[in-house]
Amino acid sequence: MSARKYLTAAVVIAVLGVAHVFAWETTEVSPGALVDGWRGMARFLAEALPPDLDWATVVQPGLEACLTTLAIGLLGTTLSVPAALLFAVMGTRGRNRIVYQVSRSVMSFLRAVPDVVFALIFVTAVGLGPFAGVLALICHNVGVMGKLWSEAMDEVDPGPADALRVSGASEPQVIANAVLPAVVPALIGLLLYRFDVNVRSSLVLGLVGAGGVGFLINQSIQLFEFDEMATYILMVLVLVVAVDLLSAAVRRRLA
Repeated sequence: MSARKYLTAAVVIAVLGVAHVFAWETTEVSPGALVDGWRGMARFLAEALPPDLDWATVVQPGLEACLTTLAIGLLGTTLSVPAALLFAVMGTRGRNRIVYQVSRSVMSFLRAVPDVVFALIFVTAVGLGPFAGVLALICHNVGVMGKLWSEAMDEVDPGPADALRVSGASEPQVIANAVLPAVVPALIGLLLYRFDVNVRSSLVLGLVGAGGVGFLINQSIQLFEFDEMATYILMVLVLVVAVDLLSAAVRRRLA
């Protein structure tokens, strides 16, 4: 390795070191505080275990809330499909430059705003409840899924599309007959992946009032009912694993 490369490596390592020192100080990381707080953690675990398995007051409401969480993730995914597909088509390379830039900017904005922020905004409009969570997921998912789908379309072999254009086909005909048929399996795989992610996100949205099992977890923490919280967290674990396995199985079949 030349002296110049050694110097470059040393500079990169020094910059990374300074960045980590800055981050350590900014985030107030303190292993001593963690060690000193072990009694609080032990007390928390003692109060959380064993989980409260009372059917009427904990388990049944928890199962109903899990179904609500699943429904939020499902609708937040499927209802975002039309807008995501529209932005994906407009955001692929080769489109009108203005249309391309506008669609890319809209998708970037929707991705940049976290779904939790969208949920807080929609809670002020439609009130507390699952509907605010569905609206939040739709907005954020349009940005994310539109970006993923547009990148999938950019990878399509341009040969069939160019052949249709040469034969006089309009742009909608090219998209319908050459682009979409080539990427449908990839689009469905990405859709299932986003459904998996959105179910997890809907849990977090519940913490800000969007309903579902996340709302019950937040309520249990505020009431210091940590054994109830442990039960809901176990339900969340089962729900997430089940959705992950189902999504992975369907994606494998499509591959």
